[in-house]
Amino acid sequence: MERIDIHCHAVPPGYRQHALDNGHEKPDGMPALPAWSPEAHIALMDKLNITKSILSITSPGTHLGPTQTTSDAVKVTRQTNEELSAICAAHPSRFGFFASLPLPCVAESVAEIDSALDTLGAVGFAVLSNAHGVYLGDEALDPVFAKLNARKAILFIHPTTCNFLSGGRVEAAKPLPTYPRPMMEFMFDETRAVANLLLSGTVARYPDITFIMSHCGCALPSLIDRIGGFASLLSAGKEGDKSEEYRKLLRERFFFDLAGFPFPNQIHGLLRMLGDDGRKRFVYGTDYPFTPEKVVVGLAEQLDQGCEEIFGDDERTAVYSGNARRLLGF
Repeated sequence: MERIDIHCHAVPPGYRQHALDNGHEKPDGMPALPAWSPEAHIALMDKLNITKSILSITSPGTHLGPTQTTSDAVKVTRQTNEELSAICAAHPSRFGFFASLPLPCVAESVAEIDSALDTLGAVGFAVLSNAHGVYLGDEALDPVFAKLNARKAILFIHPTTCNFLSGGRVEAAKPLPTYPRPMMEFMFDETRAVANLLLSGTVARYPDITFIMSHCGCALPSLIDRIGGFASLLSAGKEGDKSEEYRKLLRERFFFDLAGFPFPNQIHGLLRMLGDDGRKRFVYGTDYPFTPEKVVVGLAEQLDQGCEEIFGDDERTAVYSGNARRLLGF
């Protein structure tokens, strides 16, 4: 069955060197930046019948540190977007890309949006759950979201290390430092970001942005009723429980990639949160190369088995490729 991979990454040479120069040889506690090349990626795609992969830069993004100057962050972002654009131009039938933004730099991110879409051919944007402690949904980022809304953009959200601002400095939260943050902390941080997007009203205010939440909704399905219920407490009960309003926004405005470990358990919480039409919002993802090829192949087999148990043939076709075609306008 044909697959379209919405959640996968590139580590091209220029970006790799920028990351290493800024101390990210073991990003987010992972063992190393993985090896990557277009040729190796296409070989994996052929093995799994992936016809198209949408490349993106993952954590730590292109604004590579709180001490990096704005001009350096803008330069790295532009160079990396150009690098991905060139890879896609060399393999137009196999790759597209989500462009990066130099968040939390607001004016510079707004400027990058038009360039990425109109000059470089990006199909949307990849943003991290927080940018050096500034979380998606923060009012400081409203001009960026207004611009994305005006361009009817797709926004792919990827988790990163939890960062917080303390005394004017950015501090990285590293509970249980023995384990790499992608194992658990990433799931909590993206949940935190999407909760803030809902609670702040950002999703409702900008109706022409289409969001992609990664990793099967992370921890959101388990917390959505608590988040919606607390919204009433925060407004002194004036607005009532907002859980159903938030679920409606998630059903109508979000897609959810199945990268990671959706089976045998996680996907059922997401289906329950979204309802019967939720399966129309699922898209395939591998998280390659940060998930190694051998694991990607094993997870694909696990996904096949799980999807056969709960989805019909037409639904599986939609999950693997049809929903992505609708999302991206292919």
